[in-house]
Amino acid sequence: MRKASRLFEIIQILRLARKPMTAAMMAETLEVTVRSIYRDIAALQAMRVPIEGGRGIGYIMRPGFDLPPLMFSIEEMEAIVLSLALLDRTADEELKQAARRVNQKISGAVPAPLRQAMDNKVLYAWGSTAQPAGFDLAIVRRAIRDERKLMLGYRDELGRATERTIQPIALIYYSQTANIVAWCELRQAIRNFRSDRVERCVVGEDFFKGDGDRLRELWTSGWSEKAVSG
Repeated sequence: MRKASRLFEIIQILRLARKPMTAAMMAETLEVTVRSIYRDIAALQAMRVPIEGGRGIGYIMRPGFDLPPLMFSIEEMEAIVLSLALLDRTADEELKQAARRVNQKISGAVPAPLRQAMDNKVLYAWGSTAQPAGFDLAIVRRAIRDERKLMLGYRDELGRATERTIQPIALIYYSQTANIVAWCELRQAIRNFRSDRVERCVVGEDFFKGDGDRLRELWTSGWSEKAVSG
């Protein structure tokens, strides 16, 4: 979890807490170290977030502090409900869990009429569900954000196995599978890799910092041409 997301989660935990929360309790919830929580609390206090307390006794949020309200129309709420339902059809378990948390947070924050729009079972996303990949798609999403290379064991549509070092730049979710869009160092070109053909995915030690946007421009400039698979 990145620091910005973690700071937001700490604020949410303290806003909803009925009693002081210790750093150990928050660290267990967020799956980070206690030391990270102490640093995050200090950072939030430096930003004038009214958190009181200390080590050993726990932390509380002073009354009156809140995040900006979420203001959605009925149509916007329906769009969110359907989007979250579509996410549940992917094979990305981390995103599916995140979608459920989003649903809970929005449901707890919006006024009653909009909450009813979320609770009413009138919008559905039916159809086939993507088959789970043989690896965690969260690895790919993090590598895209961090501009870090991945090493793949890949088998193409003819069953030929190759080892690839790739620079991932995008992830496309289809109904049956997900495609990794990347610069392939073996082919020296942009290639699409179907996640259901990836036999091994390992995070490399090398980065391609600063090249992600350039590679995405190269990719989108070729959209008029036929997509090329790995």
